[in-house]
Amino acid sequence: MELSTTAANKAKKNARLEARVTIEQKHLMERAASLRGQNLTEFVVAVLSEAATQIVKDRESIELTDRDRQVFADALLNPVPPSDRAYADAQWYQQLMHK
Repeated sequence: MELSTTAANKAKKNARLEARVTIEQKHLMERAASLRGQNLTEFVVAVLSEAATQIVKDRESIELTDRDRQVFADALLNPVPPSDRAYADAQWYQQLMHK
């Protein structure tokens, strides 16, 4: 027996999300959902998914100011030479790895 598309979609969605809202908030969300041609559940899931995706994207991306870009470029173009400690650590590491 083959599941209908609706049943198959429901089978994939096994997590539940609940929220308490004011009556005014619910009416506003229902109106917005209607304007998008969605029921309330579809609307809430879509809007939350869009917002969550944007928040994650914003937090995971690095935004540099003009000053940040200049400092970064200067560091790449004019690197500070390694310190004596860095040379000593590199020699220690090479000795350790060649044993």
